[in-house]
Amino acid sequence: MNKHEIKLVQDSFAKAAPLGEKVAEIFYQELFEIDPALKSMFKNDMKDQGKKLLSALTMIVRNLENTDVIVPAAEKLAVKHLDYGVTARHYTFVGNALLRTLKKGLGNEFTPEVREAWITAYQLLADVMRAAAYPQQRSAARG
Repeated sequence: MNKHEIKLVQDSFAKAAPLGEKVAEIFYQELFEIDPALKSMFKNDMKDQGKKLLSALTMIVRNLENTDVIVPAAEKLAVKHLDYGVTARHYTFVGNALLRTLKKGLGNEFTPEVREAWITAYQLLADVMRAAAYPQQRSAARG
């Protein structure tokens, strides 16, 4: 990501973050609309889950320029999510739900340029997470 894309993501997140729990609520509504079967993976309190989501997003967005922080945290999170039954295809659903959430939360401020910056950021994060969770797929792709 270049500095401009990082700034777009950070600035737009700063505008959405004050919505707090509403952002998480919208995200999970969108995610479950994309794939209703995912609802069964969430056995804990959704308010608590929403706080975890916002905490993770905040850490990632704040550290977009600091991969030494993001990469190990993302790898750890990816491996942990294997225990919940997360598959590689779920990353696409999460990315789409995130974009839909940002569109709803930011309205007209979710410009095509901001959208592209978020796509870049999420794709980088998802690639790191998939590589950590499914190293055999990465090896097979090379081999």
